[in-house]
Amino acid sequence: MCAFVATRPAPSPTVLVATRDLAPGPLAPGDLAPAALNHPPAGAVRTPAAGQVLASPMRKGEALTDVRLVRSFRLPPGMVATPVRIADAAAVRLLSPGATITVLAAGEEGQPARAVAEEVRVITIPPADQASGAAHGALVVLATTTTQAAELASAQTAGHLSITIKPNET
Repeated sequence: MCAFVATRPAPSPTVLVATRDLAPGPLAPGDLAPAALNHPPAGAVRTPAAGQVLASPMRKGEALTDVRLVRSFRLPPGMVATPVRIADAAAVRLLSPGATITVLAAGEEGQPARAVAEEVRVITIPPADQASGAAHGALVVLATTTTQAAELASAQTAGHLSITIKPNET
């Protein structure tokens, strides 16, 4: 006697996908939705991600993966997220979340620049503001101490800020 056994395919795993095109930055409720994918990519995120920081742009319908999220965004006590406008927008385009930089303030006429915040981590780089254009620099959000944040705010009102980039040591 022959027995016929019907097998059903396993259900597709549910992962999070972008509900619209997303720019780098904090993820808000509604930016992602669960979707069943037959072949989800490696590292596909399955748990809620609102509040985490997206490191690079995503297209609508694209699955969120672990490498798209900025690691260790939760700042330790005493650290704050500090938005800073860097004068050279082209230099900011060389950065990515997680990069380590030193922020320099332009010196007085004939004086050298001074380091305002040393070895601070880039949290995110918001999309360029088309209205202000590259003539007004580019915004970067940094993880700083409250003292560094105050120094950066003071230096920013006094003049232009520039950066040096610390090479990755991996």
